[in-house]
Amino acid sequence: MATTRPARNRSSLAHQARYALSHPDRVPAHLRRVARDTWLRLRHRDHIAYYRAVMASDTARDPRAAVGHHPSAESWERIGRMQFDYLLRHGLRPHHRMLDIGCGNLRAGRLFIGHLDTGNYYGIDISPAILLAAQDTLVREGLQAGLPHLMLADDLTFAFLPDGHFDVVHAHSVFSHSPRHVVEECFAHVGRILAPGGFFDLTFDRTEGREHQVLHEDFYYRTETLVELAARYGLSARLMADWEELPHGQSKLRVTATAVPEAARTVTP
Repeated sequence: MATTRPARNRSSLAHQARYALSHPDRVPAHLRRVARDTWLRLRHRDHIAYYRAVMASDTARDPRAAVGHHPSAESWERIGRMQFDYLLRHGLRPHHRMLDIGCGNLRAGRLFIGHLDTGNYYGIDISPAILLAAQDTLVREGLQAGLPHLMLADDLTFAFLPDGHFDVVHAHSVFSHSPRHVVEECFAHVGRILAPGGFFDLTFDRTEGREHQVLHEDFYYRTETLVELAARYGLSARLMADWEELPHGQSKLRVTATAVPEAARTVTP
């Protein structure tokens, strides 16, 4: 059985040289991506705006490849099924209200919608292009009767969502594309929308070495960094060890609300 391993520093010149020598056929596509991302960063200084443009570009080529860079329909479906099966084993029930952050074109969302009671699935994404692709998935899968909520978001403050509403919040391959300030924004606000006893599952690219990013698309964090950051906002985070055994390159944390956030505490004179 495959086990997720902490990533090496993909931003290092040594890693890039080894990768190029091992996969010379992939070098032209990588160089095209470097040029594309450099151009987009020059046009969009804000990370959300930049990554929205990345998603628009990727979705125009292939909506399925835009979500996880899947080379085939089979792998797109397999990763979605893996997410779904894992949450079912770990507490997702039909009566739960679920928020799927970065829902994409419903790779896993299509399965969540079919499992949850009518109207209990809420999917948000920063990309209008991928949300239109999500509507296509709804039609293709015949899921209209599930009345899913698909919403465009410009940040992770969740300001348009009600307090204490969601039993399950889910973010697959979101933090792996998010710089620290976006991660912190999510932690600062997700506790408000969690129902009592609710939980927030998120995946991230894990490293045990230097934290780094590649092309401002892929971000690598140490586990303790995210655990400590969550604690600042009254959240308890733990690594889900059994997720590490699945054939997927990311790690998973489960986050629950615990206490008054450190960031919100004030010193009494």
